[in-house]
Amino acid sequence: MIRIGDLIDNRYRIVSLLGEGGMGTVYEAVDIITKRNVALKFLKANVARDKVNLARFEIEAKATATLNHPNIVRVISVGKYENLPYMVNELIIGNNLEDELQSRGRYTFLEAADIIDQLCNAVSLAHKNGVIHRDIKPSNIYITKEGLVKLGDFGIARYSDSKRVTSNTNIVGSAHYLAPEVCRGGEASPRSDIYALGINFFELITGHVPFDGDSNVAIAVKQIKEKFPSPRKYVKNTPKAIEKIIKKCCKKNPRDRYQDVAALQEDISKLKINPKLLKPRQSIWVRWFGFVAED
Repeated sequence: MIRIGDLIDNRYRIVSLLGEGGMGTVYEAVDIITKRNVALKFLKANVARDKVNLARFEIEAKATATLNHPNIVRVISVGKYENLPYMVNELIIGNNLEDELQSRGRYTFLEAADIIDQLCNAVSLAHKNGVIHRDIKPSNIYITKEGLVKLGDFGIARYSDSKRVTSNTNIVGSAHYLAPEVCRGGEASPRSDIYALGINFFELITGHVPFDGDSNVAIAVKQIKEKFPSPRKYVKNTPKAIEKIIKKCCKKNPRDRYQDVAALQEDISKLKINPKLLKPRQSIWVRWFGFVAED
């Protein structure tokens, strides 16, 4: 059992508990050599005994260790303490995007575009290194106090030439952000991550996910069968340029999406350098008669 004050492997002094979930526990610690604060992520004992969960943990460490970028949570080292595998990550001073959305609500169009732009940096590097994240969602996205966006939690990532950790019969990842082909049990690809980026963009500007349901299976069925909704369902003045980007990311057929992150980021960059593209869409009443009708 890990306790406050414990010295892990003669290097990391446990300072406080940061969080606990079904899979593991995260502590803040001080690296007594570098004098820097870090985050130590321990697998729980019962989880570590499961070969699939242990494999995911090892995948996360391996995948993230190859990706050195300001927009990716950095893995410093890995180890084992009292038979519990652990990972040492940089300590993020800030919140994850899920918490931010719950506390403050939806983001402005420009703020959302900037977040997706920074995520594109991270995902692009991952794809260039053959890593598919497969679980890009707000709880895996962190925002520092300085506004730097960091993508983490590569626990179910895959190398593009690797075998699956789990079978096709299981939905791996959050169904709210899974591409239709993955919901069907197909292989994830870079275009599956692009689909997830589109879903995150939708949620950032609306405060809602496009498809919801009582279970992962119910949501997956909607991802496959239902027409993708317009963000204007929730935010009527969504700019056409943003709606177009989201819909292209989230086409049912991967061939109809952006074919790589660079193409998506090019369109995102246009939003950021041309404020006119982010101008809220006016209602027909404003365009015709020059006044705003109340909702």
